[in-house]
Amino acid sequence: MEPQRSPLLEVKRNVELKRPLVKASSRLPLSGSRLKRRPDQMEDALEPEKKRTRGLGAPTKIATSYPRAPPLTTVPQTTAQKVSKKTGPRCSTAIATVVKNQKPVPAVAVQKPSTSAVPPVVGGKKPSKRPAWDLKGQLHDLNAELKCCRERIQTLDQENQQLRDQLRDAQQEAKTLGLERGTLEGELARVQAQAEQGQQELKNLRACVLNLEARLGTQESLVQELQNKQLELQEERRQLTSRLEDQEVSILITNPHGTLCLFSHGHSFLRRLQVSEAALSNSRAEVASLQQEAATQAALLAERGERIYALEMERRRLHNQLQELKGNIRVFCRVRPVLPGEPTPPSGFLLFPSGPGGPSDPPTRLTLSQTDQRRGTLSGAPAPTNRHDFSFDRVFPPGSGQDEVFEEISMLVQSALDGYPVCIFAYGQTGSGKTFTMEGGPGGDPQLEGLIPRALRHLFSVAQDLSGQGWTYSFVASYVEIYNETVRDLLATGTRKGQGGECEIRRAGPGSEELTVTNARYVPVSCEKEVEALLRLAHQNRAVARTAQNERSSRSHSVFQLQISGEHSSRGLQCGAPLSLVDLAGSERLDPGLVLGPGERERLRETQAINSSLSALGLVIMALSNKESHVPYRNSKLTYLLQNSLGGNAKMLMFVNISPLKENVSETLNSLRFASKVNQCVIGTAQACRK
Repeated sequence: MEPQRSPLLEVKRNVELKRPLVKASSRLPLSGSRLKRRPDQMEDALEPEKKRTRGLGAPTKIATSYPRAPPLTTVPQTTAQKVSKKTGPRCSTAIATVVKNQKPVPAVAVQKPSTSAVPPVVGGKKPSKRPAWDLKGQLHDLNAELKCCRERIQTLDQENQQLRDQLRDAQQEAKTLGLERGTLEGELARVQAQAEQGQQELKNLRACVLNLEARLGTQESLVQELQNKQLELQEERRQLTSRLEDQEVSILITNPHGTLCLFSHGHSFLRRLQVSEAALSNSRAEVASLQQEAATQAALLAERGERIYALEMERRRLHNQLQELKGNIRVFCRVRPVLPGEPTPPSGFLLFPSGPGGPSDPPTRLTLSQTDQRRGTLSGAPAPTNRHDFSFDRVFPPGSGQDEVFEEISMLVQSALDGYPVCIFAYGQTGSGKTFTMEGGPGGDPQLEGLIPRALRHLFSVAQDLSGQGWTYSFVASYVEIYNETVRDLLATGTRKGQGGECEIRRAGPGSEELTVTNARYVPVSCEKEVEALLRLAHQNRAVARTAQNERSSRSHSVFQLQISGEHSSRGLQCGAPLSLVDLAGSERLDPGLVLGPGERERLRETQAINSSLSALGLVIMALSNKESHVPYRNSKLTYLLQNSLGGNAKMLMFVNISPLKENVSETLNSLRFASKVNQCVIGTAQACRK
């Protein structure tokens, strides 16, 4: 009987004969390209595979620190035989080859196989640690993990390709919209130039008509004077004729020389009469010519009026189309400057990349860098920096002035005169500059005026220009605040102050969609002085309190509404829409570790009411964007009051005001994330409110 050969000698003989070991039918479950590897390459392939799976974040964790087998010279034959008896000659060949390829290390005791080893659990649970000798099980685990990682990589590649396709489509669509926007802007500029030229021609024609009417009046008075003179001369001629007939006989008998004198006097009178008649005929012809010229000018004036009206309607159409291309929901971000006494933010904390067209374009992106101190290492290495990128319709750096901000929204305010509901919000944490943006700074400095006085000045000016085209506008202002879900009138005077509980939101009438606030003042305004007086009164009546962020913080939502009504009497046209300018209360979160005293409890109730109404506003915008059948307007007094300015017929703009200080980075990120969600919403096409 031939003695049994040692597995190690068998391996050595196979290597010497260069026999391809992969032909030995190994039972190890290799997959993919692993089937082409020889057993002596398995150990080298394990470490890179573990690194890749560790980087991909596989759900199972493989224990890679296991004791290596001793060198080939130190492995006793009996041990190899024991392993061979348990695993068979094929597996022993692979084990011997792996042992041969390992680097020599100090000899360690070979661990006995553990009988309590548990196979890996399928389903994402952490597998049991396998013993060092169970290379087949470890390789099976790695192959299973590699298969999962490949499937995940394939899924991520598909998702990445889909996102690339969507990005390419979005870029193409943005490019198309940009070209269309440029075309519309050029066409709008051309129409506006034609309208201005037509208005100038209309003014010239009106001046010419007035001149012709003055000349016509002068000629008519002259004609009337000549007619009266003609009548007098005719009457005098008749009298003279009758006198001549009565005295003809007697004059011829008594005094022939007197007859000749009388005949010469009558001849002179007849000549004067003929001259008067000729002048009267010329005057009548000139009057007829002037009347014909006046009729021609009137027809030309009517034609010019029709042309100017058509140009105005075209301007309104192009203006609205341009605003819709910009978006019926737009979000602007404004960063307030650092105030005296505040710490200067670190370099690179806030960055404003250039616009799509380069440095000449206004910025539309904002980058905020935040250092994560929680991830600092024990070795003292600097903590990693997280970058947060945001994109909006326009970004105003700290150096932007009030005039630059209003210039960007002036065309949106113009839409309110055209009959479209317009709503502008100022959102952000306390002390971020919301009230300054809406109302302006103290001291009456014209450069610091906010959006409310600038918007009304713009409306008064445009309404005055449109009056030359036959339009007549009226403006009615109201100013209320919503404090702890209670509506208060900020224009109340005398004994009506503080009677906020009596103000309720009601329909203007049965079947009417217009909303009014009962017991609130609605003041007709027609000039800037009246608006300034209303703003001063509202500023005195608004609810404020001292907070950790601001010495005088607004603790309520203030809503300035201007109801605009326009009428073109000659054409029977009417239009009306509200302009709502809203200064929202601070959006900071509650501090769970706050020790509540009497004053803090009041601030807590205020903050809860503010956050509840802001959440309701976000839900309303999301519901409008998703075209849901039910929009929760009644969840808050704020959304219920503004529901006519938030729906599909409205144009909405939100200013997200943020602080440049590093200590406010948490609230700044919350504000920017909320504004980014709003910026992704689309509420549909606005319709003008015309009758």
